[in-house]
Amino acid sequence: MPDAPPAEPEVAEFDLLRPKLIRVAYRMVGSVADAEDMVQEAFIRWMKANRDDVREPEAFLRRTVTRLCLDLFKSARRQRETYIGPWLPDPVLEEDDEDEITLPLMLALERLSPLERAAFLLHDVFGLKFEEVAVTIGRDTAACRQLAARARRQIRDARPRFRVDKAHGLAIAEAFFVASRSGDMNALAAMLAADVSAHADGGGKRPAALHPIIGFDAVMKAQESLVGHFRKNGSTLLRVALVNGLPGFISREADGELQTTAFEIAGGKIAAIYVMRNPDKLKHLH
Repeated sequence: MPDAPPAEPEVAEFDLLRPKLIRVAYRMVGSVADAEDMVQEAFIRWMKANRDDVREPEAFLRRTVTRLCLDLFKSARRQRETYIGPWLPDPVLEEDDEDEITLPLMLALERLSPLERAAFLLHDVFGLKFEEVAVTIGRDTAACRQLAARARRQIRDARPRFRVDKAHGLAIAEAFFVASRSGDMNALAAMLAADVSAHADGGGKRPAALHPIIGFDAVMKAQESLVGHFRKNGSTLLRVALVNGLPGFISREADGELQTTAFEIAGGKIAAIYVMRNPDKLKHLH
């Protein structure tokens, strides 16, 4: 078969930037599908753009993606107001733990206004100067500094204070899977912090607690109620992995659906458990 013709220079240039753009969009909206849609729309605009007007392709595309995400926020927030049960961002598996945007921080970002979120992400996470942030979100430089400062104050407690060694974190995740599925409640109890919380996102599509479960006793009671289900129906560990920057695992449950579980660990104990069961948010993992 003849070789495929080389891509147009504009397409090749966009493809090199696509991973960065997906990362920006996902951090903004918390949805893999929406992030991909935003980047695809940016590609369409990129192909239509007058090349004489595009001095820096990466800056042009980052601005385009950010503005599209800001436009999306209004409808996305309305949808979350009617969401069934706790909302969690789509699980993304990562190869390393260098990214400081962990799942708890993504949840904290949800409390920010769209402009605060954009200013914080673009400056504090992606390293843009405030002058470029200002051009991107359509505000002056001083306003962008204020937006980022307000964001930092609101999410200060959600930023990771101590890095958990990756191997140690994944070992805890695997031990939790074994103990929870076998019903070893003593082993589970030894892993959990006194103020542990559990959050499950079923999106109304699969069974999941409709409210966060707070406290050691309540989480242990919930785990005890699941033991019989796991023993009767089974649960298969597919792999341990970093899930949104946290140690966790992917499993296939009795209904044949995937599930991700991620753990916030503090002081060697599990401080929070985040379970994604909504099949719509797991499609990209198949």
